[in-house]
Amino acid sequence: MNPSTFFSEADLEAIRQATGEAEGRTSGEIVPVVVGACDDYDEAAWKAAAFGALMAALAAGIVHNVGGFWLGLPWLWITTPTAAGAAIGFLLARLWPGLRRAMASTQTLDLRVGRRARQAFLEEEIFATRERTGILIFLALFERRVVVIGDEAINQAVEHHEWQDIVDHLVEGIRSGRPGPALVEAIRECGLLLEKHGVEIRPDDIDELDDGLRMEDR
Repeated sequence: MNPSTFFSEADLEAIRQATGEAEGRTSGEIVPVVVGACDDYDEAAWKAAAFGALMAALAAGIVHNVGGFWLGLPWLWITTPTAAGAAIGFLLARLWPGLRRAMASTQTLDLRVGRRARQAFLEEEIFATRERTGILIFLALFERRVVVIGDEAINQAVEHHEWQDIVDHLVEGIRSGRPGPALVEAIRECGLLLEKHGVEIRPDDIDELDDGLRMEDR
């Protein structure tokens, strides 16, 4: 998935403005990052291939029992449907993201999204703000998952569970095909949450991290 196809120029400008506005009222430094997918999930395609082979073999057995024929070549009748089913399952999983996502376990998706989010936290140097008030809002489009990671000062002020409503609304926005407006709203909600918990802006506050959306295929 190419994230740039999911966000219009208007979305990008709205995200930048929402980030600037939220940071203008608190000392938080909000960094939105979106990736197309956190992994290729090749094992999910092979899982689909195995499932396709089993279903094709089952279908061939049913046809044989109903029709009572092997077409004169039992070995060909046994092997061809299985191989064809495996090939079809593999190709469908590679070409159809929904099937590949369904074939990957929830645990696998969560693990790889979490790992990629932590990597983004380090890559964007969100840990390096003066008052440790960086916040990562991480969107994984293929996996339809969102991770919010706060730095030390943010975690002292905001309980982890308080991000959940923001995460849920943003996930719904991804699933409904409107990640841009959903991300804008999430950023605004982050700003309100920080205000609620008194993460106040200092008189000498500076914008330490760029307000724009970071986009990567992986």
